Amino acid sequence: MAAYRLTVRHGPKVQREGFDSLGEAIEAMEQRSREIQDEGPLGEVSALRDFEPGQRVHARIELSTGGVLRGREVGIDVMGDGVLVPYAGVIRKRRLEPPDGETAFDAVRAALQ
Repeated sequence: MAAYRLTVRHGPKVQREGFDSLGEAIEAMEQRSREIQDEGPLGEVSALRDFEPGQRVHARIELSTGGVLRGREVGIDVMGDGVLVPYAGVIRKRRLEPPDGETAFDAVRAALQ
C-alpha cells in the first residue's frame, strides 16, 4: 500500500494515484496543478450572484496519508484565475500561508512533515 495518496478533482473527473515517497507525491501534485493552470482561466459565472474566476475552484488536488481516522490531508485549490491556495484538513480546512520566498507546495510539504 502506498504511503501517500494523491486525489485530483477536476470538473467531473476524479483521479487517484499512490506514491511511496513524499517527494514523488509533491512532484506529481506540482505537475498536475501546472497542467490545470495551462488550461487557462475560468470565466465569470452568474448564479444568484456573480462569481469572478478568482472565487471559483478550477480543481482540488489533495494529498493524504495514513488511514481514515488517523490520516492527515493537505491540498491545493487551483483557483479559476490560476492562483494556488494550499490548505490542511479534511472537514475543517484551514488555509496554509507559506512564508515569504516559499511556494504553496513548500507549505504542503511542511504540513506533512
